[in-house]
Amino acid sequence: MTLIAAPPAPRPTKTILRALAGETLPVPPIWMMRQAGRYLPEYRATRAQAGDFLKLCYTPDLAAEVTLQPIRRFGFDAAIMFADILLVPQALGSDLWFVTGEGPRLSTITDAAGVAALRPAGSVHDTLAPVYETLRILRRELPAETTLIGFAGAPWTVATYMVAGRGTKDQAPAHAMKQADRAAFAALIDRIGDATVEYLSAQIEAGAEVVKLFDSWAGSLRGQDFDDFAVAPTARIIAALNDRHPGIPVIAFPREAGPRYVGFAAATGADAVALDNGVSAEWAAMNVQRAGPGGCVQGNLDPRHMVTGGPELVDETRRIVRALAGGPHIFNLGHGITPDADPDNVALMIETVRAGG
Repeated sequence: MTLIAAPPAPRPTKTILRALAGETLPVPPIWMMRQAGRYLPEYRATRAQAGDFLKLCYTPDLAAEVTLQPIRRFGFDAAIMFADILLVPQALGSDLWFVTGEGPRLSTITDAAGVAALRPAGSVHDTLAPVYETLRILRRELPAETTLIGFAGAPWTVATYMVAGRGTKDQAPAHAMKQADRAAFAALIDRIGDATVEYLSAQIEAGAEVVKLFDSWAGSLRGQDFDDFAVAPTARIIAALNDRHPGIPVIAFPREAGPRYVGFAAATGADAVALDNGVSAEWAAMNVQRAGPGGCVQGNLDPRHMVTGGPELVDETRRIVRALAGGPHIFNLGHGITPDADPDNVALMIETVRAGG
């Protein structure tokens, strides 16, 4: 019997998908973390219309609108859906509210009983259904060339908020729970990880073409803790998503990982690693981009340049583009754009990238 080989998978046409597939492009695709946000006057107007932040997240028409605003204004190569990483703990049963000028607050989980009281991972869809509708709207309304990105917080970062009940400078409450009862803390990480698989899987089914895991506080983990609570949970989530949705790329962002960026993609199965601006593009080119399979990196302009602008913005943008030109690269900031950024500086950054750096 003659076996006929299956035809090769079609080559992606969208620039970000091409970079994530390992292709080095003459001009890197570009998007920006928090690109839908308070630096845009149109966002502030829509936020006022919603009345409060959570209502904005859970009103699909408005969440889609703020996601589309930076695409209309700047023509980014990707749109990242508007939501918040703390919707997952809310869907698991934590109380969540936002204090004006101070940020999120949650009911706290500090022991095994608190972990056991959380809802099952599969129940999160009841709360998160509006997010999936936002994605369906975006798939209809985005330009054909624009990639749609979904996201979630990585388990460690989400856990730090669930234990402390708020953002903290050094994540001390989560570290304390981890030291006092490592098994209970590991169970919390697992519960968040299971819910995250459900959440991201549903995002993909609703239209996300790429998903990203934000581990904003990964840099506070050291040694075995980094392996156990940053690497291992990310690897489990990516493996589960690959089983359910083969071919959907995942970007991992273990912020402030420093030397632990090296080998992170290989250890977790991520298709790209997003870099903060604490490492240089030159170092990343040598140690991350050209050191592993695929080797796609994302980043990593310092967000302060979106405030200060000028020749320094142009020079730093050019330096990053040139340093990472030898491999697959998605241009982005090293962290989210800040509310005091000038939209004109965003336009200048994009113009510089697309001019060839």
